Amino acid sequence: MTDSPARANELAQFASEISFDLDPFQRTACAALEDGHSVLVCAPTGAGKTIVGEFAVHMALASGGKCFYTTPIKALSNQKFADLTARYGRDSVGLLTGDQSINPDAPVVVMTTEVLRNMLYASSDSLRGLSYVVMDEVHYLADRFRGAVWEEVILHLSPDVRLVSLSATVSNAEEFGAWMETVRGDTAVVVDETRPVPLWQHVMVGRRMFDLFDTKSSDQKVLVDEDLVRFIRQREAADRMQGYGGPRGRGGRGNFRPLPRPEVLARLDEEGLLPAITFIFSRAGCDGALAQCLRARLDLSRPDDAARIDEIIEKHTGDLPKGDLEVLGYWEWREALHRGLAAHHAGMLPAFRHTVEELFVQGLVRAVFATETLALGINMPARTVVLERLVKFNGESHAELTPGEYTQLTGRAGRRGIDVEGHAVVLWQPEVDTSAVAGLASTRTYPLRSSFRPGYNMSINLIDRMGAQEARALLERSFAQFQADRSVVGLVRGIERNQGAMRKLESQLGGVDGGFMEYMSLRERIKQREREIQQQGRADRRGAAVKALIELRRGDVVAIPSGRRAGLAVILEPDQTPGDPRPLVLTEDHWAGRVSAADFPVPAEALGHMRLPRRVDHRTARIRRDLASALRSTGISAPGRRRRNDHTRGGEDRELSTLRRSLRSHPAHNRPDREQLSRTGERYARLARETESMRQKVAATTNSLARTFDRIVGLLEERGFVEHGEVTADGRRLARIYAESDLVVAEVLRQGLWRGLGAAELAAVVSTLVYESRQEGGFLTASGPTEPIRRAVGATIEVWTQLRSDEARHKLPPTREPDLGFVTGVYKWARGDALAEALLASGDQGTPLSAGDFVRWCRQVIDLLDQIHNTADDPEIAATAAKAVRAVRRGVVAVDAA
Repeated sequence: MTDSPARANELAQFASEISFDLDPFQRTACAALEDGHSVLVCAPTGAGKTIVGEFAVHMALASGGKCFYTTPIKALSNQKFADLTARYGRDSVGLLTGDQSINPDAPVVVMTTEVLRNMLYASSDSLRGLSYVVMDEVHYLADRFRGAVWEEVILHLSPDVRLVSLSATVSNAEEFGAWMETVRGDTAVVVDETRPVPLWQHVMVGRRMFDLFDTKSSDQKVLVDEDLVRFIRQREAADRMQGYGGPRGRGGRGNFRPLPRPEVLARLDEEGLLPAITFIFSRAGCDGALAQCLRARLDLSRPDDAARIDEIIEKHTGDLPKGDLEVLGYWEWREALHRGLAAHHAGMLPAFRHTVEELFVQGLVRAVFATETLALGINMPARTVVLERLVKFNGESHAELTPGEYTQLTGRAGRRGIDVEGHAVVLWQPEVDTSAVAGLASTRTYPLRSSFRPGYNMSINLIDRMGAQEARALLERSFAQFQADRSVVGLVRGIERNQGAMRKLESQLGGVDGGFMEYMSLRERIKQREREIQQQGRADRRGAAVKALIELRRGDVVAIPSGRRAGLAVILEPDQTPGDPRPLVLTEDHWAGRVSAADFPVPAEALGHMRLPRRVDHRTARIRRDLASALRSTGISAPGRRRRNDHTRGGEDRELSTLRRSLRSHPAHNRPDREQLSRTGERYARLARETESMRQKVAATTNSLARTFDRIVGLLEERGFVEHGEVTADGRRLARIYAESDLVVAEVLRQGLWRGLGAAELAAVVSTLVYESRQEGGFLTASGPTEPIRRAVGATIEVWTQLRSDEARHKLPPTREPDLGFVTGVYKWARGDALAEALLASGDQGTPLSAGDFVRWCRQVIDLLDQIHNTADDPEIAATAAKAVRAVRRGVVAVDAA
């Protein structure tokens, strides 16, 4: 592509307008952009990647074109809007997020990535004249919930739009760049792994601080500092001498007591290592750490900062209703800020979080206890990052940090232009292996993995925009399929390798037609038949367990034979779902939740029956306790443990008996070298099984996304959203619903199941399709504070149940089930009740929901209500949705909505 001399000088002009010299990677990326290429820039946190995005803005304005600057979260969009407005003026810059629209026709518009995706599907007029798109934090495409949006944008953007993709350091940048080149054309990949501020790694043992690495060693290998290793050995020996080395508790900690947080921060302050972010992988842990520092009267503030701190607090929280401040813990939070301390996590009110972020960036808060969400996107660097533990809960189990996660967390250490160096401090505990820490700190593996999967909304939009055939071709061009196809190359090589080895083993066994190969084939067939009989036995047992669960009725008392929930349980809600019934039960130790056939190695049987109230809200601790007490008082006792009948039918299987006779009568059975040859034959059989498994993986991987798409289209055709390859009126409504339960919403609107609800009632019912309980044991009893809510919730659950059955038939992943945990809370809030009542009604077991979670879920309810207002054909439902938006968007929900 050729450029005019004027355009060729744009980089020099841009560089002259900024207050620092461009780094080599910034200059290389900007030069590629000036030459007409799209660019992918991968660099560490804080390296200054956004300069390349800002150059794209400069280029668009200089050429009279348009630039869209996309970010993953509203807070980043607001931050970038403020930066660009300060530089180019209000007339040149606009902002579009889910709930804000400022100057949308400006030549430069900052927006969340979802807004651009929706524009592309709607073929918006705003796309005319678009010459550049900046995708900040493009590595978000690995996010399993939202990542597909980034790929949708990359695939749908017009080919003449130059794309600037900014990513954190990933170890497969070349692979990602190769895909971008395939789908977007000429793309320059610029990778810079140099941190702008060097990072020093430390381990704190008690009050002693050590370097992690031996910097004096001339050895090329990564070595742990000898002084650190020696001190830990001495510390462990001293602990044993003092009696701490007895039987260790969970995790091998024994009687070890970590250094209190106030002392850790005081020690960092002595070393000149504040401000610091201490990562603690739980919200309660962050709040507890802050409380511990307040109790210890730790004060890291400077007297001159008080007025400025108050000014920033007032800016963010001045609009909060005064009556809610006590409930929100405002005064304790404010006291902590005045001492230079804060917590930061998603459970906090957004206004509180944003206050903490601004105070920390300005150096007015010097120590923050944060969950790992702070490491994602928010521009909040520190001099030091502290890691209390190297294990975190990933939603299912406690898992060790990966090198990528460690790099991401410690990437916050070191402020460009302020700190000469950054510091990462790991707090030593008995289970910390310093060699493992060194491995984490020295490994740079953070591969980008696509999370792209077609869903109902995406599929209907693709069909509407380009037809099913072209849509399939587009899915085949996704990064997900690109990565899958690359994995096929490795599998094919493995197949070829195995086939070569199998040929050599064949010759050792006398060739394919030799007698011993036939003998080995008989042995394999016997093993296969034995496996089939065992599998059939397992399937029969599971079938019996499923049948028994389906036959259970409300009030039946059963015994869960083993596991954490072993003992008596009463059926609160039966489930007749074919193949996978999951009845809701309450156990005698007052746990409530769903059980499945896996919990019953022997079929469940009703041991008796107990009467239940008409409505059972098992979320209420008191009701659970009362029912559990009634269950124990029935006099029914769990039977002794019945032994599972594991006898296979091998002895009476005719085919197996015939094969065994054939094996014994085969000439090779009596060969003197039979066992030696059999070992060779087993190696051959193992390779044959591996090869067949790899062939199946190749078949499953090739065109996998297109196959999923075809199944989705089949279901949508069955339900009338697509007819003869064309999107129907109902399908066009579905195309405008962007929600996890999009098809459930579309079906409910089509059937008019939410008609007749009041505004607060509609908000309550809609919440079932966005809310997700943090605790296990969600339930699907059609409950709620009013009869219309219970009726509408029941109808919504019925729609979901039918959809789940259809999805199972079409071999599609199930739509997540409705969650009723927020129904009463959002209903009370929307009808005008006090915040304290709404939080308590939204909580669990008498513990109120955190204010931050309450606001987040309310805003998600608002987002879906807003979509219903814009898509519903029924004027009554559309009007009620608009009223519901206004009813929910009040008080704390409306303050600092970023």
